[in-house]
Amino acid sequence: MSSAIVTGVGVIAPSGTGTEAYWTATLSGKNAIGEISRFDSSSYPVSLAGEVRDFDAAEHIESRLLPQTDHMTRMALVASDMALADAGVDPAQRDEYGVGVVSTNCYGGWEFGQREMEHLWATGPRAVSVYESFAWFYAVNTGQISIRHRMRGHCGVLVSEEAGGLDTIAAARRQVRLRTPLMLTGGMEAPINPWTLCAQIAGGRLSTSTSPDEAYRPFDVAASGHVPAEGGAILVVESPDSARRRGRNRSYAEVAGYAATFDPRPGSDRPAGLRRAADLALADAGVNPEAVDVVFADASGTPELDRIEAEAIAGLFGPEGVAVTAPKTMTGRMYGGGASVDVAAALLSLRDQVIPPTINVSSPAPGSELRLVVDQPQEAKLRTALVLSRGYGGFNSALVLRAV
Repeated sequence: MSSAIVTGVGVIAPSGTGTEAYWTATLSGKNAIGEISRFDSSSYPVSLAGEVRDFDAAEHIESRLLPQTDHMTRMALVASDMALADAGVDPAQRDEYGVGVVSTNCYGGWEFGQREMEHLWATGPRAVSVYESFAWFYAVNTGQISIRHRMRGHCGVLVSEEAGGLDTIAAARRQVRLRTPLMLTGGMEAPINPWTLCAQIAGGRLSTSTSPDEAYRPFDVAASGHVPAEGGAILVVESPDSARRRGRNRSYAEVAGYAATFDPRPGSDRPAGLRRAADLALADAGVNPEAVDVVFADASGTPELDRIEAEAIAGLFGPEGVAVTAPKTMTGRMYGGGASVDVAAALLSLRDQVIPPTINVSSPAPGSELRLVVDQPQEAKLRTALVLSRGYGGFNSALVLRAV
């Protein structure tokens, strides 16, 4: 079966707009979590978030698109431009039916949607934008990216909360194996607005800490939930033949293995499905646990979920048997965009032979002892990375990346 490789990466995250800006900040351990500035959050129990503060859509996107799109979609469009440029792909030179898009997000374009509901309430239906019909929709990023780059091949969208960031990459790999030469894939999220913050608060997993250095501390005795964040990553996934035909000799890595499972219902005596997802992904890649050099953890920040993940990693690799990192501690959880950013970080780790740090974790919780890379990046010989992700409601996904 033909392989699928990643040849382009575009990242927009709270720690930096642009792949190299994000990576530089990540290796330096920059904490991008701060007070919510997009609206007055003083009446909410949650006051911190990872916001993308250096992104100005007007600098990158045609003015006609601005009133049609949510903040989430604007970032997705710019990240797709970055990924194509990084891969050296000119969509105008491609068969438009030989390229496609599959993306994910969790909350859709509800900043746009909330604004239009406010117009409806204050002024009436004539004040509601006609673009409300699609700008809020979770599939809109796929549609707008495909229109922007004339990508009329296989297109789709998956919704599995944070796990979707891995599921879409696997879906792109599947299409490449089915002879679609090139796919754009990944996730982007913009959930920092009152409407979506209320939904997240109702889920019961957000930290109410007011200290950016204490709010999101996965695997730590002080873990109290996670911090919401916006951003994500878009990747170019293609076949090696496609890359060679256009003279591309460089790639980040092969998407070597993938699996997804679903947790049993609450109260069941059956185990959670994360360990099984990791086992199956390694089997799909044809590698033993001993071959894995680093694990990028889901890092829920919720004590029980952290314990389940730590047990899954230790059960697979042995106690402290593999380096583990969670760079999302610097940004917060980006939901549909978060696992895509973790994959981008893993690809950059393989490129530069360095593991980015986890920050703000100083006292491992009982049962969550891992060989965490903390505070400072760690140089290492890296060939194979395992990325883990879970979505609210029981989704588990695992992805294996292998240097080529």
